[in-house]
Parts: sequence; C-alpha cells; structure tokens
Amino acid sequence: MSVTYFKRFRMEIDLVRGRFAAPELPAGYALVAWSPDLLAIHAEVKHASFREEIDAHVFPCLGNFSGCLRLMDEICRKARFLPDATWLAAFRHPNGEREYCGTISAVLDPANHGAIQNIGVTPAHRGCGIGTALLLKALAGFQLSGLRRAYLEVTAQNVDAVRLYQRIGFRRTRTSYKAVENAASLV
Repeated sequence: MSVTYFKRFRMEIDLVRGRFAAPELPAGYALVAWSPDLLAIHAEVKHASFREEIDAHVFPCLGNFSGCLRLMDEICRKARFLPDATWLAAFRHPNGEREYCGTISAVLDPANHGAIQNIGVTPAHRGCGIGTALLLKALAGFQLSGLRRAYLEVTAQNVDAVRLYQRIGFRRTRTSYKAVENAASLV
C-alpha cells in the first residue's frame, strides 16, 4: 500500500479592511441564495465540479454524488452553518433552461472565523468569473454576520484556485500535508 502526501495551503483574509461586492456576472448568469430545497443541487454541482479534479482523490467523498450529498448535508446541519455565505451560480440558456454551475458553502468555526468549506465551478463554466463572484458573495455574507476573518484550504496543485484566492486578498498562513493511500499515480 502506497501513501502520497498532498500539499495543502490554509489561506486567510482580513474581512475588516475590504468591501466584497460580487462583480457583475456575464449575461445569463445569476447567483442563487441558500435554501434547504437546494441541498441536492449543491451536491450535484459539487460533484460535477470536483469529480475529475485532484481534490476528488485527496477527499474521496468529492468523487461521487452520494459523498457530495452526505458532505453537503453535514455542512448545512452544523449549528454554525452560514446560509448568508452559501450560494449557487446558475446559467440560463437561451431556451430558458437553467443550469446550475457553481457552489460555495461556509460555516463559522469555533474561533468565530468564516470557514469556506468548498467552492466549485463546473468545467464548462470556468474562466467566466463565476468562482470570483461566489467567493466575493460569501465574503460579503461573512461581513454581514460580523466576522473579522475568513479562511479556506486548497490543494497546492490547484494553481488556478490559489491565484484566484491571492487576487481576492487571501494570504497563505500555513502549509500542511494530507496523506492519501494508493494515490501515487495522481502526482
């Protein structure tokens, strides 16, 4: 049995210094506020966003829909779940059909910091500013809740995500390594 270690960054942002207004989205896109009725849709989007990515190997629950559904259910059942920082992104096709294409979820940690649990954008909608909009909307939700700091964790190999977080103002505060069995072929 082999073990592979994945480098992970904890990145933090000071919420006191900035205003986090979501940028205008491209035509057809909209952000959708949390509702318990949307739990399964969050899970579907989470699965579609992560199933082919390195994080599905680092966190196997992201590699299948049932794991994403369990994860989303656990997040929203937490006593410190933050609905104001939990959003979906949707795209309205010209024929009127709505396609959900991005998700972000968050909780309040024991130190009263906002903790982003997951942010994902489906592959077909990446590069459109959806991740930026979701992240800024979540940070604004943290501010509405009176929080002063927020953080997230990201796999270092996810260079595009790290760049996005840095561009928004997140700074690396810690590096850790996550051991994953039988993942040698993924490095």
